[in-house]
Amino acid sequence: MLVTFKSKAAADVVMYETHAKPILDLLHKDVKRGVITAAESADALAVLAKQIDNSKAHEAAEALERDVRAHHNENGDDHGHEKIEVVTFSARAYPLLDMLRAAKEGNHDILWGV
Repeated sequence: MLVTFKSKAAADVVMYETHAKPILDLLHKDVKRGVITAAESADALAVLAKQIDNSKAHEAAEALERDVRAHHNENGDDHGHEKIEVVTFSARAYPLLDMLRAAKEGNHDILWGV
């Protein structure tokens, strides 16, 4: 399922529901339908920016863990697989963060599921 974030401040941002849910959970919003009002945008920006900073701090450790799982599975060392390409939380959240900035600046709401 797709979630389309809409605002007069920016172009639509579209995400898979599974990727939007962790972001909206941080903001205490329902993934199916909701609004981030212009009044809430400053707090939402702060929360999301903090989580992005935290996730960037842990990206190297998470990459190492994925590599260990991929190379040293229950069958032993697996050298014949493709490298796992991961999209980080910060990369997934950035378009919404950018929309939040524009919404805050223009005093607009962000809606989804409507």
